[in-house]
Amino acid sequence: MKIERVDDKTVKCFLSNEELEEYQIDYKDFILRSEKAKQVVQDIIMQAEEQVGYKPPKFAFDMQIMLLPDQGLLLTFSESDPISGIPGAQQLMEYLREMKQALDRTKQELGIGGADAQKSLPQTAGLETDKASKAQPKQKPGKAIFAFDSIGQVMGYAAALPGNLRVHSSLYEMDGVYYLYLEKASASYERFSRACIQALEFGRLYGTEESLLLPMAEHGGCLISEKAVQKLHG
Repeated sequence: MKIERVDDKTVKCFLSNEELEEYQIDYKDFILRSEKAKQVVQDIIMQAEEQVGYKPPKFAFDMQIMLLPDQGLLLTFSESDPISGIPGAQQLMEYLREMKQALDRTKQELGIGGADAQKSLPQTAGLETDKASKAQPKQKPGKAIFAFDSIGQVMGYAAALPGNLRVHSSLYEMDGVYYLYLEKASASYERFSRACIQALEFGRLYGTEESLLLPMAEHGGCLISEKAVQKLHG
């Protein structure tokens, strides 16, 4: 294993074919983020710290994979924004931040607070947030995938949602992580946004493209194909 420090935030690692065989791992494992690949990456990070003084990022890193025919793999690790590499995520997060600010302003003006604040918002609050929504881009995000570390977190999130929330949802599991897909469907953008904001209290944003569900269905499993949040709400 050859490790080279590029700069303060970037390190490269070359794994020969012999080393890949020793690890019993190949290119596909890194693409699919298998458990074996995760263990190898941890090993690389530890050796990079010892050999070249590399300091892993606090939040997330990008990993680029280059296949070198008849030689092995070249892995490049560089620090990244936690959501910078997720298609559409920046737009969704920005939209949710602005919606949350609008909701917070409305609650302050109406003197509403506490755990039941969202449920107790009167109709006038919806009018205020609708005004804020008009300032958003015309193409408002209507889909999101959230990742949860346990089924308990998913159930806790579903229990916190209104029982009559009219969104499409499905639940997947892959490599011990639970992925909840939400689609706005007939729900208002305000209610869909609230649901997404609340999801960030239990899990994290994984992506906004429905195509990300394909490897989950193929290499993981679909636990609930439809009305996941309604069924888990109880």
